[in-house]
Amino acid sequence: MKPCWIAAFLLVALVFDSSLLGSTVQAESRVCDSKCAVRCSKAGLKDRCLKYCGICCTACNECVPSGTYGNKDECPCYRDMKNSKGKPKCP
Repeated sequence: MKPCWIAAFLLVALVFDSSLLGSTVQAESRVCDSKCAVRCSKAGLKDRCLKYCGICCTACNECVPSGTYGNKDECPCYRDMKNSKGKPKCP
């Protein structure tokens, strides 16, 4: 009887843990979405700006420079990320 209870406990713990992980990822996404919305508010290609800003924000632990342009020294990770051609990846 004990192995059944242990298996049930492990299953409940796994479901609970995955639900917490999902909410954490969603919270990070919302933070990056709001920061990138400000960063890309004046961009000519807004969809592309939001896409790359979101990638950079997630990779750099939610660090996005303030303002709509420049200020990249506030986030060295964001500033130093390069695309395959060696050019800045983050808007």
